[in-house]
Amino acid sequence: MRLYNIVDSKVLKEALLSETFIRKTISFYRYFIIDNPQQFRDQVYQDWVDLNCFGRIYIAREGINAQMSVPEANYEAFLETLSKYPIFDKIPVKFAIEDNGKSFYKLTIKVRPKLVADGLDDDAFDVTNVGRHLSAEEFHHLVESGEHILVDMRNHYESEIGHFKGAICPETDTFRDEINLVTEMLADQKDRKVLLYCTGGIRCEKASAYLKHHGFADVNQLHGGILEYARQLKQLNLEPNFIGKNFVFDERLGESVNGQIISHCHQCGKLCDTHANCDNELCHLLFIQCPECAEKYEKCCSVECRDVKNASVSEKELFRIKNKRKFGNSRHYRKSFLLAKKE
Repeated sequence: MRLYNIVDSKVLKEALLSETFIRKTISFYRYFIIDNPQQFRDQVYQDWVDLNCFGRIYIAREGINAQMSVPEANYEAFLETLSKYPIFDKIPVKFAIEDNGKSFYKLTIKVRPKLVADGLDDDAFDVTNVGRHLSAEEFHHLVESGEHILVDMRNHYESEIGHFKGAICPETDTFRDEINLVTEMLADQKDRKVLLYCTGGIRCEKASAYLKHHGFADVNQLHGGILEYARQLKQLNLEPNFIGKNFVFDERLGESVNGQIISHCHQCGKLCDTHANCDNELCHLLFIQCPECAEKYEKCCSVECRDVKNASVSEKELFRIKNKRKFGNSRHYRKSFLLAKKE
């Protein structure tokens, strides 16, 4: 059997929309030394493709990071496949906050040098010496006190649509930039209690170890991330301190935690929390766009991109060669609405 998908994405998306059964969207990660990542990748691909699982999974010598969509009828069989490998022993599985079952349309498993592209030299510090893991309820009450340093360890396009009240949300485009910026920003506050959070917890594992290595005395992290926080707060019948939407890296691009909209359309400034990718194939910029602007700009991020989208193939090639603008998710163009307004 093939160990990768070769079907056109349009066909796969149409097949997903026609499904009549229920899927569960889940995520999990674990740092764990894998001797042969490629072999492990091929084994789990065979296990999961047979169960009609979809998702985006990254495997490295240091472990696994997975976001998946599993047919509800096959979920128990999926858990049985996990029991075959030591890496999955008692691994926490987190469920989506909002789930329409359409989060992924194919199974993609990639072997990478690292689970998180952090640019850090892992040999320079103890990556296992992480911060204290806090339950959702513990984290909730510490945030409510307002006495501690609260840091969002996600990229700005994630925190822009939703974050904890009072959190420091650095205007950075990558985790690599953020961990260095946070270390510098808090350099004179190393004795204070620091609370870190991210989507599912994986970025905080590395960030907390890095901060402890740089002398921060009391580093804490939200165990299970925003996903687990939202689930547990609902069970505890507590009002969440997270406002807005939680950004997710799948077809949904976000799931609401408390129903509030705190961000703005990048084109008109109207309240909006819907991310989109520019429909100009030379661009695909990730940005926030309201329905009215989506119609006006034909799902593009600018008039310029709309014109390129509608141009002939030869005109597009000429534009690509002559125009100085660098399209795509570059730091210069992917910025928050508030930051753009200041410039």
